[in-house]
Amino acid sequence: MSVDQKINYMNHDFRMPTVFRVGVGTFETLVNEIETLKAKKVAVVSDKGLEQVGVVQKVIDLIEPLSVPTVTYTNIAGEPTFQLLQEAVQTLEVEKCDLIIGIGGGSALDVAKATAALCGKDDLHPYLSGAKTIETRTVKCILLPTTSGTGSEVTMNAIFGDEEQQVKRGLVSPAFLPDVAIIDPELTISCPPRVTAASGVDAFTHAIESYIAIKATPLTKVYSEKAMKLFTSNITRAVHNGGDLEARIGMSWVSSLAGVALANAGVGAVHALAYPLGGKFHIEHGVSNALLMPFVFEVIGKTCTEEMIDVASFLQLGDFKSQPHEALKAVVDYMYQLLGDLDLPISLSELGIEEESLPMLAEQAVKIDRLLSNTPYKLSEQKILGIYQSAFKGRGGN
Repeated sequence: MSVDQKINYMNHDFRMPTVFRVGVGTFETLVNEIETLKAKKVAVVSDKGLEQVGVVQKVIDLIEPLSVPTVTYTNIAGEPTFQLLQEAVQTLEVEKCDLIIGIGGGSALDVAKATAALCGKDDLHPYLSGAKTIETRTVKCILLPTTSGTGSEVTMNAIFGDEEQQVKRGLVSPAFLPDVAIIDPELTISCPPRVTAASGVDAFTHAIESYIAIKATPLTKVYSEKAMKLFTSNITRAVHNGGDLEARIGMSWVSSLAGVALANAGVGAVHALAYPLGGKFHIEHGVSNALLMPFVFEVIGKTCTEEMIDVASFLQLGDFKSQPHEALKAVVDYMYQLLGDLDLPISLSELGIEEESLPMLAEQAVKIDRLLSNTPYKLSEQKILGIYQSAFKGRGGN
């Protein structure tokens, strides 16, 4: 049976934001959406860096002619924690805003949409612990990404650091889907090379993991496939020539398409192994995914040969139908080459992680069953430790 004939027969919903708009100059349409949503008071959620370079002020200036009271929350630096999320909720509940606009990378967007979903809830703890799902929200939400990677503007996921447990955990809720997602590639042009590379490979990870995911469907695979095809022709140009608008447009599509696939099919083992790196060592999420991806796929790719043939074709690596077991090697070789091409770290040791920490990372990763159970390969703690050990040494390391 070919991959095209393989159909997941479980019942599936397919979710996206109410309005999903992509295009150069679409930032200006924010005004129309604020009017449509009849906002009475707006909160702009972003990070310190974007506030300093004037992006937050640009949003405020756009809103000013509407005479709608506006407040800002920009206390975000680096990847957010649950403590910061609680602070954001408490701050904006006092302001009684009925619309939250998130602008920035994945961190700012995650805080914005989670805050919008949590405002008005009496007790946050059951939601933050994952014991209870946020089913609805009363605060409207508009998201505008300034990077091309997380796809947070179109997903039901939000990632936060748990400082007590020293891990990163994902919250999942349909309430995290915004009312409006506006993806303007011009907002990504100032994104620096390292962030462009890490966030771009994060999007690629979403695309390839969702393509092989147990929960993948014919519809989600359409999004995953297109994202991978656009990725390989745009990522290097976007990283090394950030002003290339065509490449930025391509990567904006990669991020959003892969984000839709992630939202509906989920991701798997690469993300599961990346979370402990972020929680314990505060390694950027995109960097963790990029580094671990080839080492993970060397193991899990053995159970999805036909999908690897497809992926090799999407990435323009060749036609492996007559030599199917060579497809995985071609895909993994591409992943290794990508690290070098984009000037990303090639080993855990390069990131300053000590070998003695690897068993602890494996112990944490094996507990992330939500993601591991969506991977078409049963990874034991020992297998996970082996992957970390390989990633510690780097390719061909001793």
